[in-house]
Amino acid sequence: MRLLDRAAALFARHGFDHTSIKDVADAVGLSKAGLLHHYPTKDALFTAAAELGRGKAHEVAGQAMRLPAGPERDRAAIELMTDLALEHPGLISMAAGVITEMGSDSTHPLLVPDSDELSMFAVFDVDPRDVDSERLVRVIGALSALAVLSLAANHVDRKSVWRRHIVATCLAALGHPSP
Repeated sequence: MRLLDRAAALFARHGFDHTSIKDVADAVGLSKAGLLHHYPTKDALFTAAAELGRGKAHEVAGQAMRLPAGPERDRAAIELMTDLALEHPGLISMAAGVITEMGSDSTHPLLVPDSDELSMFAVFDVDPRDVDSERLVRVIGALSALAVLSLAANHVDRKSVWRRHIVATCLAALGHPSP
């Protein structure tokens, strides 16, 4: 899991074309041959990282969707996503690319968002194609804030201290008052 999280971070930071197997191997303390033993190609490594991220997102979505749409589900989703983001910053970096790549002509097929990758919008009961929706803007704002703040919290080693502030900021972006 740590290996795939690190790989996801490197792919998010440098892009698929500019991330080498050696870069990932160096980042996780493996030899290139050792990494290739687990993931025979860069595509396989990228796909594994993307699938892990999608799997974690689906777990979060499944838990949050047990609640009816509304403020309680929004809070549950934000709290679950914040915990995921603080634990796996590489996966969140890669997932944030889905939002920034919406509607782009990205060359790698896994970077082009599809309905599966955008399922997180369903958690917040918003259609990502409704570009005139204030709710869509708020959801994108909350998800973007969550990504940036969780990455910053990891960078300054303040995950537990910042968690409640990240949740409050994201809920405020969604239009919910702080508790």
